[in-house]
Amino acid sequence: MALSRGSPLLPVFLTGLLWAVKLGSSPWAASALSKFDDVIQPSWASDHVIYDGELLLLKLDNFSGSGFASKNKYLYGKATADIKLVPGDSAGTVTAFYMSSEGASHNEFDFEFLGNRSGEPYLVQTNLYINGVGNREQRMDLWFDPTADFHSYSILWNPRQVVFLVDGTPVRVYQNNNNGSSNSNSNSNSNSSTSTSSSIPPFPTDQPMGVYSSIWNADDWATEGGRVKTDWGHAPFVAAYREVRIDGCEWGPAAAGDSDDAGELRRCSESAWGKEGRYWWKEKAMEELTVHQSHQLAWARAHHLVYDYCADPARFPVAPPECTTATP
Repeated sequence: MALSRGSPLLPVFLTGLLWAVKLGSSPWAASALSKFDDVIQPSWASDHVIYDGELLLLKLDNFSGSGFASKNKYLYGKATADIKLVPGDSAGTVTAFYMSSEGASHNEFDFEFLGNRSGEPYLVQTNLYINGVGNREQRMDLWFDPTADFHSYSILWNPRQVVFLVDGTPVRVYQNNNNGSSNSNSNSNSNSSTSTSSSIPPFPTDQPMGVYSSIWNADDWATEGGRVKTDWGHAPFVAAYREVRIDGCEWGPAAAGDSDDAGELRRCSESAWGKEGRYWWKEKAMEELTVHQSHQLAWARAHHLVYDYCADPARFPVAPPECTTATP
């Protein structure tokens, strides 16, 4: 998934008013604006980003998709969004919630919700880019209807692991298995053993990330491999957000533009800064799943995993290096 997905920020009030009238809602409602404004801002197609009461809506029609981005960047932490996905016939659409750094060698952690025809289940695709290289897709169905109510989707990132969670249940873990260093890691289906192989992709540790969400048309691949196209007669397609929560080590704005970010990197990375619960995501207990979480992960994968790139020999005749050390 590309980092750039649209145009620069546009004036939003009048265009937001127009779309709010069409959707039967109140634009830029004070309650929603105050709740979201400290954390995020529209990142593209601002006229399709609508505040409706306590909710924020992202809209897709045959003119444009839309998206928002966090106002700050973070090195480690947890990002959560409470989302109600597009109902009905959402084939061809993708709603994404993700963390990403910038540049060609960026790191990225993705939730991508792949729309489907009415009555068919949503698929949730997770993916990771490390130093600009992706192709680490896993797909799952869900044990609930994600269009009927709000559910929480979280990404936890610390120096030892990246964990994707759905309503608090871990559905994927990507571990740093190089004795805590950033030189190598393993993609893990559960807690796995340490590996120091230089061929294993590095664990993302040194690039601050923003938090993003967007909705766009991807009917060339999203639903049944692109065989089912978007039916624009069902537009607009609307994803609703009840809350966006980010608890992380905020990358200092002064250092963000400097050529030398060593100070910020040290501040967010050194273990001393994790004391006294200030950076709770770096506590010892957060370095691996609990026994209960490991059981939850095993259950989710046993009953809901439908695709794993590590188990696709047609696509990867030689297994990607991080897959060879993963524990089933």
